[in-house]
Amino acid sequence: MLNSRQNLGKNGEDIAAEFLSKKGYTLLTRNYRCRYGEIDIIAKYRDILVFVEVKTRTGEMYGSPASAVTNRKQRQISKTAQYYLAERNLFDAPARFDVVSIAMSLGQRTQIEIIADAFDLCQE
Repeated sequence: MLNSRQNLGKNGEDIAAEFLSKKGYTLLTRNYRCRYGEIDIIAKYRDILVFVEVKTRTGEMYGSPASAVTNRKQRQISKTAQYYLAERNLFDAPARFDVVSIAMSLGQRTQIEIIADAFDLCQE
C-alpha cells in the first residue's frame, strides 16, 4: 500500500510518462533500479538516450519541484545511469539527463515543465 507521498510520486510519473510520449519521447523503462539507486524514466528522444528524473509537488512551500534535484541526487542518478549503460554496453550512446517538474494545486491546472539536459554526468 502506498502512502500519500508515494502516491503523489507515482501519479507524477504517470503524468510525466504521458507528457513525454506526446512530446516524441519513446519510453524504454520506468523505475529502473540497481544497487546505486533508481531512475524514474529511461527514454529515447530522437537518437539520444534520456535519463529522466520526475519531481512532483503540490505547492511552492518547499520551492519548485526541480529544486529537489540536488547535487547529491544528481550524483546518485549519474551512478545509476552509468550502471545502466555498462549493463547494456551502451557507453558510446549519446545520453543526457532531463528533469520533469510537475506542480499540482487544487483548483488549478497542473503545470508540467521539461528541463532538457538539466545537468551533466557527475563523476566522483
